[in-house]
Amino acid sequence: MSIEIITYKKEWDALVTQCENSDFYHTFDYHELSKKEDESPIIIKYVENSILIAIPLLVRKIKDTPYSDATSVYGYAGPLSLNIPNNFDNTNFRKEFNKLLEQHNIISIFSRLNPFIQHQKKILNHLGEICNSGKIVFIDTSQELDLQKAQYKSRYKTYINKSRKLCTVQTAKSKEEIKEFINIYHENMVRVHAKNNYFFNEEYFFDFIKSNSFKTEILLAKCTETNAFIAGAMFVKKNNIVQYHLSGTKNSCLQLNAIKLLIDEMRIASTMQGYNFYNLGGGVNSKNDTLFYFKSGFSETTKDFTLWKYIVNSEIYNQLVFKTNANKTSINTNEYFPRYRSEIL
Repeated sequence: MSIEIITYKKEWDALVTQCENSDFYHTFDYHELSKKEDESPIIIKYVENSILIAIPLLVRKIKDTPYSDATSVYGYAGPLSLNIPNNFDNTNFRKEFNKLLEQHNIISIFSRLNPFIQHQKKILNHLGEICNSGKIVFIDTSQELDLQKAQYKSRYKTYINKSRKLCTVQTAKSKEEIKEFINIYHENMVRVHAKNNYFFNEEYFFDFIKSNSFKTEILLAKCTETNAFIAGAMFVKKNNIVQYHLSGTKNSCLQLNAIKLLIDEMRIASTMQGYNFYNLGGGVNSKNDTLFYFKSGFSETTKDFTLWKYIVNSEIYNQLVFKTNANKTSINTNEYFPRYRSEIL
């Protein structure tokens, strides 16, 4: 029985490869792409006989204290594993895990979990709470194409057929084509009044494409009448999962519904290539908003999107909450975790 923290790419990649299944959100490269200035990527490795558990996290210092906390990358992360039995008893894991966290003064953990990775709830049993935070929409690409398309809203089929007549679809290959996508994506983020953290720089996109830990594909829609690129979507593939990551449409061409066409084209390609899950994701902040409604037009199949919240040291956690909130009026902060980082006070 052993537990350790891994921070180097070679060991991290080898560990993720060992596990039964993983998503691109678990990789070293995505953690490097996602980390903020004050965040340090780690993956915790636990071994007990033939059982293996791996938990990737971003560790952050808590300002003006000797303590840290941990969060997950944006997306769908949580623990990976190998040889977890149906009757798995996580007592030994919990003991070693807590000891490690205490040694590194980590007082709380927040992580988004991955609905397509097995055994996550079993591994985290009795370690804080796991709560539902809405739904995600996905297409079961192990089904026949006709069965998949039967779940489309009828008007989506009409929009896609029309868009296919007016547009051609191609994969972005050259630097210029990738930059076309970046410009379209940024224009789209301005239109929807996205937060600053959604305005990724060029390096972010090119580093994504360069990674050999997952496969990134950018599909572009070109208007046949003007010969101009009008929409693009970025998809990321690893193991049996395809993730719809980022997309955008030019403001002047929204009526052509090219994004729907691109999503449909990736559905067909993913099915033919043998992927099992094509995740479209949920709404903004997991809400049943217009974005969720848009995605649900492609599939009736959903999964729960769950969050893991764990207070490792309740005494220090409560002290920090009191210190942070002592002279402020708390407004609806009960759901925010960890509370001492809440900006709504």
